[in-house]
Amino acid sequence: MANRTHHHPRRTARLAGVVAMSLALLAGCAGPGSAPAPAPAAPAAPAPAPAPGSGAAVLPASHPTRLQIPSIDVDARGVIDLGLQADRTMEVPADGTTVGWYTGSPTPGELGPAVLAAHVDWNHEKGVFYDIHRLEPGDPITVERADGSSAVFEVQRVEQYPKDDFPTQAVYGDVQRAELRLITCGGELDRAARSYRDNIVVYAALVA
Repeated sequence: MANRTHHHPRRTARLAGVVAMSLALLAGCAGPGSAPAPAPAAPAAPAPAPAPGSGAAVLPASHPTRLQIPSIDVDARGVIDLGLQADRTMEVPADGTTVGWYTGSPTPGELGPAVLAAHVDWNHEKGVFYDIHRLEPGDPITVERADGSSAVFEVQRVEQYPKDDFPTQAVYGDVQRAELRLITCGGELDRAARSYRDNIVVYAALVA
């Protein structure tokens, strides 16, 4: 695929209408009842073509169906779509065991940063992303896709950000290769708001 714009006109148009820029993804990580967070605005320019030597070849669009992270014993099947709600906030999974793919991002393996999100915990039980803060550079992440292919990523780094200082561009901005973002909550729990104060973001790049 030469660039993302050719394959995602509807996705780009949807994101272009999002005006909320204060990111606090998955505000409801601690349990049901909390409001989900605003989604980011789309980049104004098309994604650039991959630079020479920028990693594995990008893949065509195909819906993610399964996420495997062996180092933290994650094996999540049935990845769901996460879109935008009427108030332009991002949907979140309805339980602690489900992983969602943000449909405003590329599918995993396409050019650009694909975004998968899940809860860190739910109703006092561990969520599927409970241990993603333990991931280390070099750890593999495999995303199986509806077309029968698999996209294998390698963790580059793990970061923690206050929700009121979320680096929107770093997480959602254009990149010159196929990348992956795993996002959940972290840091201190605000019990009154039933929400964590920070986000954990795992950055990974396609290697196979």
